[in-house]
Amino acid sequence: MLNVSEIRKDFPILQREVNGKPLVYLDNAATAQTPQQVIDVIVDYYQRLNANIHRGVHTLSQEATDAYEAARKKIQAHFNIAHAHEVIFTSGTTDGINLVANGFTGLLRQGDELLVSAMEHHSNIVPWQMLCERTGAVLKVIPMNEEGELVMERFDALLSPKTKLVFCNHISNALGTINPIAEIIEKAHGAGAAVLVDGAQAAPHLVADVQALDVDFYTVSAHKICGPTGVGMLYGKEKWLKKLPPYQGGGEMIAEVTFEKTTYADLPHKFEAGTPNICGGIAFGAALDYMNALGFGAIAQYEQELLHYATQKLLEIEGLKIYGTAVEKTSVISFNIQGIHPYDIGTILDKLGIAVRTGHHCAQPIMDFYKIPGTVRASFSFYNTKEEVDALVEGVKRAKDMLL
Repeated sequence: MLNVSEIRKDFPILQREVNGKPLVYLDNAATAQTPQQVIDVIVDYYQRLNANIHRGVHTLSQEATDAYEAARKKIQAHFNIAHAHEVIFTSGTTDGINLVANGFTGLLRQGDELLVSAMEHHSNIVPWQMLCERTGAVLKVIPMNEEGELVMERFDALLSPKTKLVFCNHISNALGTINPIAEIIEKAHGAGAAVLVDGAQAAPHLVADVQALDVDFYTVSAHKICGPTGVGMLYGKEKWLKKLPPYQGGGEMIAEVTFEKTTYADLPHKFEAGTPNICGGIAFGAALDYMNALGFGAIAQYEQELLHYATQKLLEIEGLKIYGTAVEKTSVISFNIQGIHPYDIGTILDKLGIAVRTGHHCAQPIMDFYKIPGTVRASFSFYNTKEEVDALVEGVKRAKDMLL
């Protein structure tokens, strides 16, 4: 069981006030807060290790390289990745998706089909649309129902020998739905298609075993998991990473350069051009250490308690509707109050020190499906409390009284 009062002491930002009120941070799906233990690692890097990696014979370079590669191995172990060279450091989930999308440009032909779920973040839609424009491939959509669940019968019908790639998030950032990715991967492979899973929203709540899932590509951003912004990882099966050409050219990703011809470095460096976010990669590993020390089982259990408590309390407010009522769901609640724009509710909540997200959450097709401009999204983490849920509920009631 988590000792939440003690855990909250690890997060300096939770002690501050906003607009004269204690901060209630419920925007965790956008970015999680960073514990002091990870902040200390960031500070230590710049105070003690700051040097470029992989290229220097001097001590600082070697020590920074060792710390960076140790973080890669932590990521490998956490996601049960077979080989460390299957871990590609990126600037985040979006970067990882674009890397794969660009790599497939030469592997697709006109008329090939790509399947994407209806509940994707724009980052897992737009790169594939761009790929289709380059190649003549066709993008098809796996529909969702009113509960915010994928219609798997339609997925089955869409799969065909023309299907080359399938894209789906593990968990919806807008609705909190946990998608049946194991089933999706198995069926896609049965049709001969590769699968990329956007794991950005899943990583804070559960541990994805990429070998057990047999997924081809899995992407994550560190800032969703108590790490820094600007760093993430792409897992790719070795066979696919060897097929894909480099996404960017530059230093580090080469074996030999002449003006006549360049040969590329082995994995993972083939996809890691230029000086990376060294400190970010090291801190990514530290964030995984922190969360694993708490235990993902305990985190999931506590977050489910918060989800159920918040759902019950919010539904007591007349006129409030929750979007996304899937049976399998994580600690995200998207809601509206009839007759009130979500932005107005979010603005009033901010005046009360309560941070939520409003808008379409970079998932505009979901909002179009429900025929709404957006939602208020409250997303909970393991350092949130039921008292903060109560503050949210009272804040929403106050906003309703002021706006109606």
